[in-house]
Amino acid sequence: MNGPEIHVAFAPELRLFVPHERRSGVTTVGTDGASTLGHVVESLGVPLPEVGALVVNGRATPVSYIPTAGDSVEVRPVERPQQVPGAPLRFLLDVHLGTLARRLRLLGVDAAYESTDLGDPALAALSAAEKRVLLSRDRGLLRRRELWAGAYIYSTRPDDQLRDVLDRFAPGLAPWTRCTACNGVLRKATKEQVADQLEGGTQRSYDVFAQCGECGRAYWKGAHHDRLEAIVERALTEFGA
Repeated sequence: MNGPEIHVAFAPELRLFVPHERRSGVTTVGTDGASTLGHVVESLGVPLPEVGALVVNGRATPVSYIPTAGDSVEVRPVERPQQVPGAPLRFLLDVHLGTLARRLRLLGVDAAYESTDLGDPALAALSAAEKRVLLSRDRGLLRRRELWAGAYIYSTRPDDQLRDVLDRFAPGLAPWTRCTACNGVLRKATKEQVADQLEGGTQRSYDVFAQCGECGRAYWKGAHHDRLEAIVERALTEFGA
């Protein structure tokens, strides 16, 4: 770009997205005099869903602003907890985040997920059609214009991923109310209704039963591994109302 030069400073939380030489302090960026500030920021590597505010010469400025020579720009991260207006808070996860999807469902959070790769255009379109926040580690996917809302998942560790989503969006938690397999809503069931799915052996003293209204999978008290119970307990302790 050979147009006006501007001076950009990225918040520490966003510096992992930009080239190493632009990560510390203020960096000088050449623009073309026609592209929006949002386009300039994304061209430097930062997906707009990760940008909370653009402050130009001390004033909050929309992404549609056309930079002029000498502008001083601060690129700030999203504020937490992040508000997502326009629809109930629901998520869509890409194919690489299956464990995170199951853990969100375990906590009663609406988390759609497909185990097959739908492709970036289809995922972005589904996010828009169902008004779901797309969670992904794919920076290119989060730059697609048809995307309704999105968020970058910073860690590769499921424990950290879950903590980050709960901290960022503060969804309401209702453990054991969604099917961890299909995201359907669980409903109360009798022992007779789920008898064919009960564990074998002598442990038949279960007294609390539920069944998914979508796929029919059964759940019952005592059926869940201690590790899952620990995930629920930690989430409620740290993020429960």
